Amino acid sequence: MRSLIAALVIAGAGLFTSSSAAAETETAIFAGGCFWCVESDFDHVEGVLDTTSGYAGGTIDNPTYENHPDYIEAVKLTFDPSVVSYEALLTAYWHSVDPTDGGGQFCDRGHSYLTTVYVDGPEQRAAAEASKQAIKDDLAFTAEIFTPIVDATTFYPAEDYHQDYHLKNPIPYEFYRFRCGRNARVDYVWGDTAYKGINH
Repeated sequence: MRSLIAALVIAGAGLFTSSSAAAETETAIFAGGCFWCVESDFDHVEGVLDTTSGYAGGTIDNPTYENHPDYIEAVKLTFDPSVVSYEALLTAYWHSVDPTDGGGQFCDRGHSYLTTVYVDGPEQRAAAEASKQAIKDDLAFTAEIFTPIVDATTFYPAEDYHQDYHLKNPIPYEFYRFRCGRNARVDYVWGDTAYKGINH
């Protein structure tokens, strides 16, 4: 009987530990042009535990790279809020994109590449709205911020070959990023605060 009780106590402790560990992480979804680049940037933020490229904001089920008509390329982050706050992630996000561009990002044009902050609940929305107002002072020039803040809907992970593309294909990735002018434009938009919060 004692061994049965002990086994139940241990099993219960295991369940508690698992649920507690799960509760210690949070998620955030950001769209900032090519998801390869957004994923790469956030892989350089301490406290971000996982990054997943995918599709957000659309209406059809199970979008693919070849068929995501009203979706936007986005990245879902899993992070440890005891290491990095959601507010700090917002800072890193804004300073790694061009929120003054309402037609896409860098060389990638059109709906799929629009900047968007997808929020999960009122706390994330309040933080995102406050952050959007605050970052205007960091811009290297006065400009309108086109990035919308919208409620998160179903996020669909992209195909496996898109995940960790910067790690699997470093040379083609770096060539694409340079050719697309991403770093140059971010530097131009943000000046000394470009890539703030990202440890490249």
